[in-house]
Amino acid sequence: MARLFGTDGVRGIANRDVTAELALDLSVAAAHVLGEAGAFAGHRPRAVVGRDPRASGEFLSAAVIAGLLSAGVDVLDAAVLPTPAIAFLTADTGADLGVMLSASHNAMPDNGIKFFAKGGHKLPDEVEDAIEARMREPWERPTGDRVGRVVPLAGGPERYVEHLLGALPHRLDGLTVVIDAAHGAASEVSPQVFRRAGAEVVVIGGEPDGLNINDGYGSTHLENLQKAVVEHGADLGVAHDGDADRCLAVDARGEVVDGDQIMAILSLAMREHGVLAQDTLVATVMSNLGMFQAMEREGITVRQTAVGDRYVLEQMKAESLSLGGEQSGHLIFLEHGTTGDGVLTGLMLASRVAETGRSLQDLASVMVRLPQVLINVKGVDKSRVDDNAGVQSEVRAAEAELGASGRVLLRKSGTEPLVRVMVEADEASRARAVAERLAKVVEDQLAL
Repeated sequence: MARLFGTDGVRGIANRDVTAELALDLSVAAAHVLGEAGAFAGHRPRAVVGRDPRASGEFLSAAVIAGLLSAGVDVLDAAVLPTPAIAFLTADTGADLGVMLSASHNAMPDNGIKFFAKGGHKLPDEVEDAIEARMREPWERPTGDRVGRVVPLAGGPERYVEHLLGALPHRLDGLTVVIDAAHGAASEVSPQVFRRAGAEVVVIGGEPDGLNINDGYGSTHLENLQKAVVEHGADLGVAHDGDADRCLAVDARGEVVDGDQIMAILSLAMREHGVLAQDTLVATVMSNLGMFQAMEREGITVRQTAVGDRYVLEQMKAESLSLGGEQSGHLIFLEHGTTGDGVLTGLMLASRVAETGRSLQDLASVMVRLPQVLINVKGVDKSRVDDNAGVQSEVRAAEAELGASGRVLLRKSGTEPLVRVMVEADEASRARAVAERLAKVVEDQLAL
């Protein structure tokens, strides 16, 4: 049976895969597991619950709140706020856990459930497994005054905005910024904090109606942002996803600046200010080779992890590092948060433009993105990819052919019977040719 939790909580089609019953059962099991682990020792437990604006979040958050209350947990209802805001407020209020209802960049019919432990940290795999194992078990239900109570979380957005402004190294006066809020959870707080930081702000994708989240807007649909930046003569644009835990950018010409480029820019900025711990950045194996080459040239060490911001965070915490992230735009600033924060990332990037007086295009030129080709090979036995002699022989041959100017990576999907073949090279045609050749070998050697 497949594991219920993925790399970022439980996710699927709302009311089919992610149901009210599932949400209630998960929240009860989470209360039991965390309570028995000592998280609630000596006091009445309390949780922060938030959601993005998609319609299904209304009934799912109600189910989560009902489950927590029935298990004797008091709830602070934060309503619609970004995922990083819920992580921050979980820590800021001293709550024992946090719950976020969101499917991030996925389309509106999907939704998901993410849990945060005390302090706003994502749960480790073993705790998620324990929660899954405890679902629907018999339990003694509290009664009378032992059941939980729910109240709105007063001032949640303002507390989060003040937190972001407190992290800002340089004001944004004189900048014009276009914000694409993906009709998502940051539609109010992101424009507000950029304006309070001094920027002139143009907003697109900022009118959520519960049905339009990520629909043609946001970090997975950058075309409207590219047009708007050019049309308004803006200095830059920033795009969030539905729950605003990621940020991609667009320069004044309308060219995309991805997560790798943002990490490169901010690594140099933080080192200049003496706050890049150990002059080290954490990135995943999917980051572009051009970023690794640029960081080596600049004297910055890069630690590589598996794909997923939770693994980036684990590495950062293990080595007390200050910056990490993914090509997709999930950046973690460990001094200021425990999860990817797209609003904070956009602020930090705009701050660097304002501080230096350089254009985003100029700042992003610190690295050159190598052409990257990704092919998903479906219907194969992914468990054999690391041990198959034919596949590994072809990988070694491709690596020898590309030399220092390219890279090969084969990744097993965590949820599907497929292998992802990624190839980078100095020319797009070369990367495509090598990737297609490797994909054919994987298909032939590992066919089910």
